Amino acid sequence: MGVKEEFLSRRGLLKALGAASGGLALSQWLETNSAMVQEPSPAKAIESFTGPEANPRWNSVGPYVTEPQKAPLLLLTDRPVQLETPRRYFSTAFTPNDAFYVRWHLDGIPNNVDLKEWKLQIEGNVAKPQSLSLPELMQKFKTVSVAAVNQCSGNSRSRLQPRVAGGQWGNGAMGNAMWTGVRLRELLELAGVKTSSVQIQFQGLEAGSGPKGMGSSRFLKSLDFSNPVLDECIVAYLMNGEPLPMLNGFPVRLVVPGYFATYWMKCLTWIRVLEATDENFWMKPGYRIPDTPRGNTTPDDVKAGKVNMVPIARMPVRSFLASPDGSSKIPAGMTVVLRGTAFSGYGRVTRVEISDDGGKNWALAKLGEEYGAYSFRTWEASWKPKSPGKYWVAVRATDDKGNTQPDEPVWNPGGYLWNRIEKQEFVAGIAG
Repeated sequence: MGVKEEFLSRRGLLKALGAASGGLALSQWLETNSAMVQEPSPAKAIESFTGPEANPRWNSVGPYVTEPQKAPLLLLTDRPVQLETPRRYFSTAFTPNDAFYVRWHLDGIPNNVDLKEWKLQIEGNVAKPQSLSLPELMQKFKTVSVAAVNQCSGNSRSRLQPRVAGGQWGNGAMGNAMWTGVRLRELLELAGVKTSSVQIQFQGLEAGSGPKGMGSSRFLKSLDFSNPVLDECIVAYLMNGEPLPMLNGFPVRLVVPGYFATYWMKCLTWIRVLEATDENFWMKPGYRIPDTPRGNTTPDDVKAGKVNMVPIARMPVRSFLASPDGSSKIPAGMTVVLRGTAFSGYGRVTRVEISDDGGKNWALAKLGEEYGAYSFRTWEASWKPKSPGKYWVAVRATDDKGNTQPDEPVWNPGGYLWNRIEKQEFVAGIAG
């Protein structure tokens, strides 16, 4: 199922979480995670881009900023906080915590969490409501880990034509981590979910002023109780073996392997079992896609009301060339090693290919280690420009369900599901 059981010792878990003498070092956690996160440091934009054409660059074009617990990242907005990961971090399977992208929806995000008071509440249509502390989550349940890509639904939105509203992400609104925590199903079983239940709703500590008149002041997401993905979900308190950064959801967040990050609730604090379908703003009309192949439609069909919209779910197969980035000329006749990552929300990546002749011919790349069905998988390929000139190198991936990246764009009003084959221009010059 993609989730790996790891029967870690209690001592090992507490050590990883900065505990002392069998009890959580709460003051240390609070000191680390209570810094203000809403005020980005002043920075200078490196490039400008306003459109209306598609963004031709790999990343977005905001300034670099430094936030608590974070390396310099690209700023999209500061209220709510949206930070993009630079391209150089995507040639390895796991994204460092301090480089992991950040996306919040509302301007009131938590700056600290008091672990002496915080509890995970499980309520609603259950026989035995629960209120669980972080030590209880750590000590009373089996520890499981899963490697999974967290990707913003709007990743690569700046590619769409015509342009659509929303954060104009480049390709860096994604990251892969080894998430460790507790099975969601085990928590639901403890609470005794009643048979009349329809959906499971998740809420974190995020609040603020959403779109006016829409009841959007709380960020709420739900999954059908019958959805098999619940069997793979975990409530994670470790990210790459360390406590989650505040900006990525401390103290716990929901991990929904294979699904877009809109369901990965940060600072998860309430799990509610519902007897009716959740139609809050963030479920309807928010985060919905056309019920068409690839979620593709046209502005005219949307305007005419011809498009049936459904909740966004799994991520399509994608691949990226991370290095070299095309910024330096390559001597003609010299072999270079291309490196990058690939993933799919539908299953394991089984093939990555490159082409330098417009897709007429494709050569297999060498795949790196496999960490699970929903993890980044690295790849590398040797490539040699035979003569001076300009080259466009394309990369595409295929997963074990037979899904292969297309070379056609996609358009929908949310700016979601972009997975067109990526191409990088290289210039080859005369050596010497």
